[in-house]
Amino acid sequence: MSELPPVTLYTDGSCLGNPGPGGYAAILVCGEHRMELAQGFSGTTNNRMELMGVIKGLEALKQQSMVEIFTDSQYVMKAFTDRWLVGWQKNGWKTAAKQPVKNQDLWKQLLPLIGAHKVTWRWVRGHSGHPENERCDVLARSAASSRNLQRDEGAA
Repeated sequence: MSELPPVTLYTDGSCLGNPGPGGYAAILVCGEHRMELAQGFSGTTNNRMELMGVIKGLEALKQQSMVEIFTDSQYVMKAFTDRWLVGWQKNGWKTAAKQPVKNQDLWKQLLPLIGAHKVTWRWVRGHSGHPENERCDVLARSAASSRNLQRDEGAA
């Protein structure tokens, strides 16, 4: 069996108001190859855009890979590393407080994408000077400020 190709995925989400116009960004790096993705949405939240950054980055991969995901979102990372998602699913997509889990549509979209790859999570402090995180922040804010925003249909 051949070794999985290593890919680094940097992501960020931005929201100008919460809810409000928002954007996500993802930067994929594999060897010498680099791809930048960004899109803006109206009527969304910062957490939805953080999730979208990871989703769109993983969707761009053409084959199973060993993916190191860098995010400044504790919300997204801890859902996996602290196993929040396991509990949510066991509880019928309810939180420990018996409330419906927010952003279920995106979590359900993300789960099979994570399952298709060997993923390692890395947290990076936002606005700390990390070059790719800073670039993602610029891309996400620019997408949120663009004129042709898509409507975030899953936002409550």
